[in-house]
This record gives sequence, C-alpha cells and structure tokens, in this order.
Amino acid sequence: MILSTMFFFQVVFNFQFGDGFIPTLVYSVLITIIVSLFLHGRAFLLNWRKLELDSVKLRNENLSSRYESLKSQLDPHFLFNSLNVLTNLVYQDADKATKFIKQLSEVYRYVLDSRNKELVPLAEELKFVDSYLFLQQIRFGDKLIIDNKLYDQAGLVPPLALQLLVENAIKHNIISEENPLKITMYQREAFLNIENNLQRKNSIQEEITGIGLENIRKRYEFLTGKQIEVEEDQQRFLVRLPHIENTER
Repeated sequence: MILSTMFFFQVVFNFQFGDGFIPTLVYSVLITIIVSLFLHGRAFLLNWRKLELDSVKLRNENLSSRYESLKSQLDPHFLFNSLNVLTNLVYQDADKATKFIKQLSEVYRYVLDSRNKELVPLAEELKFVDSYLFLQQIRFGDKLIIDNKLYDQAGLVPPLALQLLVENAIKHNIISEENPLKITMYQREAFLNIENNLQRKNSIQEEITGIGLENIRKRYEFLTGKQIEVEEDQQRFLVRLPHIENTER
C-alpha cells in the first residue's frame, strides 16, 4: 500500500522522494499503528473492566438477596408464632408436637444449607415449602388451603423463591373461616405459577421483610436473563416464575 502510493505520486506528479523519506514514512506509519492499537486496546480494556464491575455488582446483589432471604426466614415473628403453636401442641397432641419440631428444624436446616447456592432442584424447594406450610397449616388449620400441582415437575429455582411468595400471600391477606386463603402452585407453558385469592388486610401491621418481588425479579434476571411476571386483579394475585431447565446452568 505504501509503495503503490509512492509510485502514484512519482508517476502523476513527477515527485521524487529523498533518501530519508521512506524510513521517515515507515516510522510514521508504525507509530500511527502503535498509537491506534493502544487506543483501541485501551477502549477494549475499559469496556471489559466495566463489564467485569457490572458482573461483580450483580453478583454482590445476588449474594445480598440470599442473605436477606436468610434473615427473613429467621425473622423473630415467624419463630415467635411457631413457638406459640408448639407450646399449645405439647399439651394437646404430643405426637403432632414432635412432628412440628422436626418440620421446624427442616425449615431452618434448608435455609442454612441453601444460603450459598444460586439454584436448587425444584424438588428440594418443594420439600422445603411442604415443611414451611405444615407449620402454617397447624397454625391456621382449614383456613389455609394449599393446592400444589408442581410435584411432578423438574427443573431448578433460586432457593426460597417459592416459599417467599407463599409467605407473602399469608402475611398480606386475611385468613379466616369466612375468608379462607387458597394458594395454588402449578406450571403453565414455561412458567411456575404461584397464585392466591386476593383479600388484602386493611392495614399491614408487620413491616415488609424478605427479598420481596423486586429482589426475586433481580435474582431471576441475574441468573437467567429472564423476567418474572406479576398479574393482579380484584380476585387474585399471581406471580409467574420462568421455568429453569437443568441444562440452562
């Protein structure tokens, strides 16, 4: 390219190059190439660094959300209510009290075992949800109705995601003999659906704790790049979690 350009100037303009021109031109081109490579390399490194920082930030947010999940499950209100129920069971039904203690220990064991995991098998999460719901149904009896159709489904979920949605439904809705709360879990298309009839409490007495919908949304976006969906009308509240196949991670 350099030689052809020089030939063009010689033929068309009868321009003669001095003895020092070619080395000077070569050095200039080399310097230009080096500067260009440096600038492009610097831009690449800056972009790479930004992507790396964004990745670290997202990972820290994910770790933070798991820590908040742990704090939510160890919430004093949950433990206080469970101990109150257990106190009554000890006098009323010793066998049920023994099972209650076992399920309570399973809840806390799962929280501790999964706190450093990004995803867990759906079957493990459902087993944990069963333990949690056993404790809640002892407390609420027939006023809390569970319809779980996910037992035959495979896949992965972020730990505590299903349980936290169940917990939110119980926390923020009226549960009474006149107005029982029904929670339904099922798969439709590529989503795990957690749905409950909507009968919100007039005032939320308990401070909202746990990672909440926003943090669940961030966890799914971080782990899968997918978004959760939330639907609400006067009769129902529905959260749709993207189904994660075992091959996706």
